Amino acid sequence: MASRKESSGTAGSGFGASKGKGKAAATGDSAVKQVQIDGLVVLKIIKHYQEEGQGNEVVQGVLLGLVVDDRLEITNCFPFPQHTEDDADFDEVQYQMEMMRSLRHVNIDHLHVGWYQSTYYGSFVTRALLDSQFSYQHAIEESVVLIYDPIKTAQGSLSLKAYRLTPKLMEVCKEKDFSPEALKKANIAYENMFEEVPIVIKNSYLINVMLWELEKKSAVADRHELLSLASSNHLGKSLQLLMDRVDEMSQDIVKYNTYLRNVSKQQQQKHQYQQRRQQENIQRQSRGEAPLPEEDINKLFKPPQPPPRMESLLIAGQINTYCQNIKEFNAQNLGKLFMAQALQDYNN
Repeated sequence: MASRKESSGTAGSGFGASKGKGKAAATGDSAVKQVQIDGLVVLKIIKHYQEEGQGNEVVQGVLLGLVVDDRLEITNCFPFPQHTEDDADFDEVQYQMEMMRSLRHVNIDHLHVGWYQSTYYGSFVTRALLDSQFSYQHAIEESVVLIYDPIKTAQGSLSLKAYRLTPKLMEVCKEKDFSPEALKKANIAYENMFEEVPIVIKNSYLINVMLWELEKKSAVADRHELLSLASSNHLGKSLQLLMDRVDEMSQDIVKYNTYLRNVSKQQQQKHQYQQRRQQENIQRQSRGEAPLPEEDINKLFKPPQPPPRMESLLIAGQINTYCQNIKEFNAQNLGKLFMAQALQDYNN
């Protein structure tokens, strides 16, 4: 978790060599409508998690490539090395610059186009990810974050998704005003915080031929293992995480209701204070005395600070992600059940 926090602070710092070229690559105003990833990049991301990711440990890395019209082509990547807080001498920015310099010397694409991160049962909608993606996207407009889910991938289908912050959320993050009024004015809800960009995985013709040969040599029994319905553990874990986020949302709702009660109570106190002053001024006027001097009532009654709403939106977005995962698990199991029944009927 320490690496996640550190990356959010240095995400925009390593763009010096690529910011100008990245902007020049897309002179038009068109947004990224498709992400094209080389198959080698996908394998590197999977290999990075298998080597350094354990349980809910998050692995992260840098994506390199270029922008062609409205398509972002990711042609290479390299990982952030795992280090602890004791490694005070380690400089992430210097590490990134040295890696890009080395890639440039061997004539490999070295322009920053985003970053990637693994996720644990879809738990990626966090403030750290929001801050990191804002730093990247603010420096390079076409930047994306790739989310790799090893749990889903282990079930037989590659889970790799690309996300960007929506223009509305980018404007709110630039202003750094996450008050309820600002979010309401910008019409920000959890549904329109992130936008998913379609992904296309591209391989060379030689790699496609090799994959076709490997598929012909693969045993049929190995394929049948993908029809196993043993996903109750994954479903139970997703439900547990969902309940934890619902509890957090409930706590945020309690905090917001407390804030509303405090505001209502203060409004009543202000109204009573104004009535008392008005009655006293009437009595002073009847005695021929000057009215009381005007006072700034906002200084006497300081309004309570509203709780930040961005965390609530992120929790709501995470709850929505868990619900989608559970829905996909159920749909996948139903498909496996139909396939297993079809194979049984065919064998009979």
